[in-house]
Amino acid sequence: MHVLYVSISKGNREIFHYLPHPPSSNMDFMFQKKLWNLSIFKGWDQRNIDLILPLLEPCTFPDQYRIFQQDAAAEAFFILLEGEVIVKYKPYDGEALTIARICPEDVFGWSAALGRPRYTSSAYTASPCSAVRIQVQHLQEFCKTNPDLGMILLERLASGIADRLRSTYDEVLALLTHGMEFNPKM
Repeated sequence: MHVLYVSISKGNREIFHYLPHPPSSNMDFMFQKKLWNLSIFKGWDQRNIDLILPLLEPCTFPDQYRIFQQDAAAEAFFILLEGEVIVKYKPYDGEALTIARICPEDVFGWSAALGRPRYTSSAYTASPCSAVRIQVQHLQEFCKTNPDLGMILLERLASGIADRLRSTYDEVLALLTHGMEFNPKM
């Protein structure tokens, strides 16, 4: 388990330092308990979860924190465990638009999961958050060595991403139609 220890800004780049919890803490137990409650792992036995655990990097973020920036290299995606994350898209010709609110169990940063080289949006915490981070490279290696379990994991992630896409569509449509009047033709 890691927590954000220090964030140092250098121009457009931020450097993150993570500090592991002491081994004597009960954080690992709390983390595993949260995993058991995630719908993505429902029905899995402890052996399968133990195989997946090395992929999942627990992390916490303070309130009002930028987790990743639009156009940054998309190397990992996240599953939110606690808190709320806001996803914003900044078009080149306007202000940043809130396109999604991420709740616990939602996947975010899925540009990485979809194999895109860069994040298409930014993610900010709306409250203190805990999440698991999954490095795409590690997921690819896992799927090579555990193809059956890897396929189940990918199917469940795809389901979560598809649900998020449907929700994002509704939110973008609401943004586009805000302030417009539609008169039905007679």
